[in-house]
Amino acid sequence: MKVSKNRIGVISVIIYDRPSSAQKINALLTEFGHLIIGRLGIPHQSRHIHIVSVIVEGSIEDIGALSGKLGMIPHVSVKSHVSKWEDDDHANNNDPIKPG
Repeated sequence: MKVSKNRIGVISVIIYDRPSSAQKINALLTEFGHLIIGRLGIPHQSRHIHIVSVIVEGSIEDIGALSGKLGMIPHVSVKSHVSKWEDDDHANNNDPIKPG
């Protein structure tokens, strides 16, 4: 069995209809909370949209699952970027960051 290596990534979420989407987005972010390092949400009042940036660390599969589920919510646009950095033993590794 192949062990997935952890990656650092950013998921950007643009919300076009906050009243209909916010509860679903927050439920997913709670469900995947173990991946989240931090998040920043900014309303763009003049455009009537909200932008959320979520910094994550986890396997490519887990980051992809979160991105995919967020992207299935109506009135939401999602893009993700995953770094080349990888760590196969993040819990016990005190080594400096190493590019993959």
